[in-house]
Parts: sequence; structure tokens; C-alpha cells
Amino acid sequence: MKKLVTFAIALFAIGIAEMNAQSDYSFAAGLGFDFGQGATFVGPSAKYFFTEEHAGQAELMFESGITVVTALYEYHGPISGAEGLQWFAGGGPSIWFVNGGIGTQLALRPTAGLDYKINGVPLAFSFDWRPSIGISEYLGTEVGAFGLGIRYVIE
Repeated sequence: MKKLVTFAIALFAIGIAEMNAQSDYSFAAGLGFDFGQGATFVGPSAKYFFTEEHAGQAELMFESGITVVTALYEYHGPISGAEGLQWFAGGGPSIWFVNGGIGTQLALRPTAGLDYKINGVPLAFSFDWRPSIGISEYLGTEVGAFGLGIRYVIE
């Protein structure tokens, strides 16, 4: 799993360095990764732009014995001189369904990162910092958490 995450990060970095991009898309769906200290979650991820600056992102992530549903609001802004590259910041809740008698847990997920749409190719990438602030009995705070999204642009 760590090799897959490393490969995806390298692909994202190469894409930013080598490709021209545009930022205009309204919906993309694909694969998301949520990784940090000790666990890597993988699952479907989708992003929808309500307006040019406001987007919602939803993810359903899986790890051994844990399923996480996350819904994020993200405010986007362009990066001058870097067509297709945007910064974003926002946050939202995560609901953790944990096996082993722990049950359902709740966390808040602030986020800040970059979103990149490749010009002429229906692909969008995102990389973000997304700490987890547990507000339930068993979840603590994890500041070393990151997200990576590889999505196919549908419209």
C-alpha cells in the first residue's frame, strides 16, 4: 500500500511540473487516499463545484476493520501564473465505523491543499493536509494526516 501511495504522489508531482493545466471543471470522481501516522485508507472520492470557488468533496474510505465517510466543504482560489492549479481550504465531518467493539466515532477534518486539472486530459489531482480532531470517546487528534485524490473529470 505504501508503494501505491508513493507512486500516486510522484505522479502528482510530475503532473504539476510537466503539464499545462486548466481549472474549469464541475464534477470529478475517482480514487482517494487518506494516510498518516499508522494507517492508509483507500476508497472512492468525488468532488463537485457548486460555483467556481465553492466545492464539496465526499469520500468513502476503507482500512482493515474501519470504514470512514467524510464530507468536506472547500473554498478554492487560483494560483497566479499556474494555470489549472488552485489552493483550497475548508473542512467537514468524518464518521468512523470501527469493528472490535469500539463502534461509531466522529471527527472533524479541517483541510488545506492543492487541486490541479490537466489541460486537454480529463484528470484532476488533489493533495491536502487534513488533520483529524476526534470528538468521540476513542478518537484522538492526529495532525500528521494527508489526502490524495486522483479523479476522472466527468463535466
